[in-house]
Amino acid sequence: MEFDALTLARIQFAFTVSFHIVFPAFTIGLASYLAVLEGLWLWRRGDVYLHLYRYWSKIFAITFGMGVVSGIVMSYQFGTNWGPFSDAAGPVIGPLLGYEVLSAFFLEAGFLGVMLFGMNRVGRGLHFFATLMVAAGTLFSAFWILAANSWMQTPTGAGFDGLQFTPDDWWTVIFNPSFPFRFVHMVLAAYLTTALIVGAVGAWHLLRISSDPAARVMVSMAMWMAALVAPLQLLAGDLHGLNTLEHQPAKIAAMEGHWEKQRGAPLLLFGIPDMGREETRYALSIPRLGSLILTHDWNGEVPGLLEWPPEDRPNSAVVFWSFRTMVGLGIAMIALGLASLALRRRGRLYSARWFLRLAVVMGPSGLVAVIAGWITTEVGRQPWVVYGMMRTSEGVSPVAAPAVASSLALFAVVYFAVFGAGVYYLLQLMHRPAGADDAGRPPGAPERAAGITPAPSIGREEAEAPQ
Repeated sequence: MEFDALTLARIQFAFTVSFHIVFPAFTIGLASYLAVLEGLWLWRRGDVYLHLYRYWSKIFAITFGMGVVSGIVMSYQFGTNWGPFSDAAGPVIGPLLGYEVLSAFFLEAGFLGVMLFGMNRVGRGLHFFATLMVAAGTLFSAFWILAANSWMQTPTGAGFDGLQFTPDDWWTVIFNPSFPFRFVHMVLAAYLTTALIVGAVGAWHLLRISSDPAARVMVSMAMWMAALVAPLQLLAGDLHGLNTLEHQPAKIAAMEGHWEKQRGAPLLLFGIPDMGREETRYALSIPRLGSLILTHDWNGEVPGLLEWPPEDRPNSAVVFWSFRTMVGLGIAMIALGLASLALRRRGRLYSARWFLRLAVVMGPSGLVAVIAGWITTEVGRQPWVVYGMMRTSEGVSPVAAPAVASSLALFAVVYFAVFGAGVYYLLQLMHRPAGADDAGRPPGAPERAAGITPAPSIGREEAEAPQ
């Protein structure tokens, strides 16, 4: 591989986006989880939900902050490494990202303070509304980001004169052919990612204290989510695959490791795609299953990479294995959900130690699956930055390779130092059980400042004190 400016710029963007994507994937699901916890607390009045809300809201605040910081760095790269692309696609991508800031980021930031610090300063209804708005803001953010990315994958509603894209129909730009499938796939992935992390934390504490009520709630809610959403994600992925076959057949050929167009194509379970020899070596396959999955027909026609010239093919070796990593983890998530249903039925969900250990191991699997899916999507789109209209090589800035390499090295050092410390602190928070420390001051209790209790509250405190 030649490490020219284009390759280094792609590596730099892949490095930063891989760091960034894990934070939104976690916060989208965690914001909704916090809204559910507060709703259950208001409905059932169970203190365990309030304790869990306070426990996970601290983790949400830190993750949200790291997500914002890592996202800003990506914007910087659009101006330095991808100037021609920014100039050409700016009339389309710029407004979409602007709507994301206006409708999503402002919504999240505006209500985040109330959510984090307003429990005892505003009414319960208003506080719950703030939590709902933060959850809605994360979904709006995903909506606009996925609209922009989907347009780059299936560009519609905009003309291209060779220099700039000009939007003709914003509805067609936003609701481009692949957008609904990508949006649903990503949101479900975010919910699964959060469920697996919450379940892993709960299982970790149950292995230490089997009677921990907060840990039981975490495991129970997380496993319900895994059992219900993981199969739904399989269905969403299937529909997404049909859409990709229609609009990006070269990506499908790379994902499947097929070189010849054929009917009744086998499903290649494993193999080593060789771009030079134009074949997949050591392939282990199941006859006709590839056509059945991709076209829902035993004799359906599946594309092969040889239909495209070498310069128009995505890297099959990367896409082939990143896709199998994502699918393999998805199948493991379904198995975990089904196992939880069986154990729940037998009354052993909180006591089967093998299952709790498995839940702990599966904790990061959602994040790994998200990164693998993102690699499949982005590498599979190559060599196009706007599919079929603008090549990635045409979007890179005329900067020297050493300059890009230097900034990449600097990013690597800073990212591992800053985000490494942040992740370490998150793990420390998760290691601590949810309980009395997260109860805080009961809502409505008198507020103290510098050790002084407001005079009107002193008598009430004394009257309410246990005798």
